[in-house]
Order: sequence, then structure tokens, then C-alpha cells
Amino acid sequence: MEKKDIRIIRNLAEFEKVVNRDPTPYDINMMVMPGTLEDKHKDVDPEIGIPALRRQFNLVYILLGGEHDVHLGADYRWLKPNDLVIVPENFVYASSHVHQCSGYCIHFKTEFIQPLLKGPLSDEFPFFNFEAEHIINITEEETLRIQEAFRNIIQEYHRFSPERDYILRNYIHILLLLIREIYRPHARRLSDAATRTMKIASHFKHLLQRNFLRWREVRQYAAELHVTPKYLTEAVKEHTGKTPKDLINDILVLEAKVLLGSTDKSISEIAHQLQFEDASHFSHFIRQHTGKTPGRYRRES
Repeated sequence: MEKKDIRIIRNLAEFEKVVNRDPTPYDINMMVMPGTLEDKHKDVDPEIGIPALRRQFNLVYILLGGEHDVHLGADYRWLKPNDLVIVPENFVYASSHVHQCSGYCIHFKTEFIQPLLKGPLSDEFPFFNFEAEHIINITEEETLRIQEAFRNIIQEYHRFSPERDYILRNYIHILLLLIREIYRPHARRLSDAATRTMKIASHFKHLLQRNFLRWREVRQYAAELHVTPKYLTEAVKEHTGKTPKDLINDILVLEAKVLLGSTDKSISEIAHQLQFEDASHFSHFIRQHTGKTPGRYRRES
């Protein structure tokens, strides 16, 4: 993935301009942006897809048709019709192939619905936890209910009324409650059906999200999971197609790209933040895995 495609998106106005190529002068304080995938993806190059982003707002969408892959942190998946996707704020997300997609989506800032919450968003809706399963395939009946909730949100979003934000906030809350109702039994079925190697691979990916800065060796994860490095490598490769070391390196490279493309920090500062021994080791790592030096990445952005 080209470095110029990596960035942190801080507000919805910036997202609409940079990713969806929408020239409309949106308010930078905008809290909500619903829509259809047909509309949002109309200007996305199908062979380039959606660049790697760390969005400072949440994304929820339902895919009804078309071709769509996703990178969610250390996970990679080709989506299927009726896949419901939840992307928490600040979670690295990308897609390298998007073609003729249909469905519904919504971006929203947590503070918009905070007045309706009793605590943190991820406490009331666990699918916003970084360690949760973020893609579930739902039934046709469940998809119809989700579509209706999205249509209500979109209709209210385009209505002008003194009560619009209040109603919109409640409609989004209803969507999340509906997802929670659907999500719980799906999560239980996934857990019940999972083999031991599948559970090990899943636990590894969760550990990786939390610990990739301090744990760089497969043996460290294996020790935490009480398995041998060989068993962990076989389990992860069986279910992801990659070795644990590949995934450790992938997430480090992705984080480095985000920092190089979205901040003015020096190479030494980024190396220190990512806990490399020094800038030389960091530069060697990036060159080894991308074919470019960190400086070249930054210059070509």
C-alpha cells in the first residue's frame, strides 16, 4: 500500500473530502454522516480501494452486494453479502479492492450519542471494543431490520427540523441496540463453533493489537497463550494464511506508515515511539519490508 494513502482522519469533513472526494464544504464540527455505499464509493478507484486510515470517529456499515475486502488492524477479510462491519474510532482500517458495492453506512462521533449512554460506548456496545469480532454475517431477516434502521437515519439526516439532532441521536442509538441484539447470539455461535486452533489464532490477534509495541517475538505471545511457538505459528497460519511474525511485522509497518504520513515527527521520534532501538534499526526494518526508507516514504507523500 502506497504511503501517500496512509493518514489520520480527524473529522468527518476531512474524510468526505479526502476519501470520498466530495467537494461539498462540510462543517468541520460535523458529528454524523450516514449514506449508501453506492454513493460513498462512487468516486473510489476499485483497484486502489480505501486508503489505510485511523479515523477519529466510528464506522458501521452493512454490505448488501459487490466486491469489498477489508484490513482491520491485524485482520484481513473478503466481505460477503449481509456482512455487518463495525470499525471503532482510532482503529486502523483499509480496503484495497472496492467494486460495485451496495449497502448502508454511518460515521459518527461518540460524543454525539454520549447523552444517551450510561458509560463508555464500548461498555454498552461491546462490539466497539478493539478485541471484539468486528465482522459478522447476519441473516436476511436481520439484514432487513438493519436496512430499515439505516433508512430512518438517512431520512432524518436530510430533514430540517429543530428536533433533528435529538431524533437522529435516538435513531442511531436504536441502530446500535438492534446490532447488539443481533450480535450477541452470533458471537456465541462463533465461540461455540471455534476449534482450538481458531481460538488460539483469535487470541493471538487480540494480544497483538495490545502488545505489538513491546512484544516483537513469537515466543512472547506463545508463552502468554501457554502454547509452543511452533503450535502458535501453525494455528495462526492455518486461519490467516500468515505466520505470527508476518502479522507482527505487518502491524508495525502499518503503524509506521500512519505516523510517517500523518505527523511531523522526526524519524528518530517515530523510531522511539514504536520502541525500536534507534533510528537506524527502524530505517532498516522499514526498508526491508517496503523497499523504501522512511525518508523516501515521507517525501513521496
